[in-house]
Amino acid sequence: MTATLLALAAIFAELSLLAFGGGNTILPEMQRQVVDVHQWMSAREFTALFALAQAAPGPNMMVVTLVGWRVAGLPGAIVCTLAKFGPCTVLTALLLRIWDRFKQARWRPLVQAGIAPVTVGLVAASAVLITEASNRASWSLYAITALVTLFSLRTRIHPLWLLAGGGLGGLAGVWFV
Repeated sequence: MTATLLALAAIFAELSLLAFGGGNTILPEMQRQVVDVHQWMSAREFTALFALAQAAPGPNMMVVTLVGWRVAGLPGAIVCTLAKFGPCTVLTALLLRIWDRFKQARWRPLVQAGIAPVTVGLVAASAVLITEASNRASWSLYAITALVTLFSLRTRIHPLWLLAGGGLGGLAGVWFV
């Protein structure tokens, strides 16, 4: 158990420092570590935890705590949460002080402009990873994902209504798995 907790702490502390642009940017590496490298769960289980974290109120990175819970119970949940949020909080506080010193620097807007597309790419990679992991069983699930994506891009409906519709469709057995 101690070895597992140490491994979780190391993985999530590293991910904490790599989560540039938001927590979802590290989902591919998080999934690779817990599914492929350590084999603590399947890709489908990881996707289910991610979906649960997104549907629940609170921070969108609640998946970190759920992964820790799934792997090592309450101690795992605590270790993963502290390891994920501790290092990046300290680093952000330090870097903000430095960043504020360069408010008028000419290079600052250039750095910010360069970071934006990288962040978008990392978030898109996360979306592809979650799509592949959750839709492996059926092409109809890919079609539902595409439909919901288009619908959410073209309308102003709240995403919770889409989640509720998906949950009700699954409950009614509409989706073919």
